[in-house]
Amino acid sequence: MRKLGIIGGMSWVSTATYYDRINRIVQKRAAPMASAPLLIESLDFCQLYALVEERDWQRAGTVITESAKRLEGAGAEGLIIGANSMHRLYDEVAAAVNIPILHIAEYVGLAMKRAGTTSAALLGTRNVMTESFYRKRLVAHGIDLLPPDMAYVEMLDRIIYDELMVGKVTRDAERRMKTIITNTAQEGAQAVVLACTELEMVVDVDANVLPIFDSTRIHCEAAANWILGQESVA
Repeated sequence: MRKLGIIGGMSWVSTATYYDRINRIVQKRAAPMASAPLLIESLDFCQLYALVEERDWQRAGTVITESAKRLEGAGAEGLIIGANSMHRLYDEVAAAVNIPILHIAEYVGLAMKRAGTTSAALLGTRNVMTESFYRKRLVAHGIDLLPPDMAYVEMLDRIIYDELMVGKVTRDAERRMKTIITNTAQEGAQAVVLACTELEMVVDVDANVLPIFDSTRIHCEAAANWILGQESVA
């Protein structure tokens, strides 16, 4: 098995999810006593929270890049960044190391293409929903994305940052997410992309009004495949 480094800590919740999911898949496919060879650096989210100005992103880029270098130096043969929003920095980080990084949006796009999905609503943090770095990866796989609804953007930012990233799950957030997904179905979306590692905490991924492409599940599956030598880097 190949050794994978995980840059985590966008919230400890998502870092724990990645560790659990990847190990469960590897154990199921390899052997009952198997566990994934992982190197994890869980970063202090206080350094990566509420990035607005370009200088904020430059600081975050330094933090993520230095983490990638440390993991490579510790023996990681490949990397994943355990946060959709931090893939805004993907090119910068990838240029700083000599090992592959599995891009979350590429694998989401591939999964949607395999499923024959051609239109979807993208739900996540503000920068994921409104900037091009994530959207263009899905569009390149033939996915037509609904334009971001700014009312949803504001609502999701509150749910993600004020609640989910501190481990808080409420009925109100679950109801709001159900309403958003129902509305996107009425607007013509064939599916929903959950492009935030914590959103599955308040969305029933397996039973909803639309098919749900959960970026965390898809990324973990790709990571496990890579560890087991069953998939190359997208």
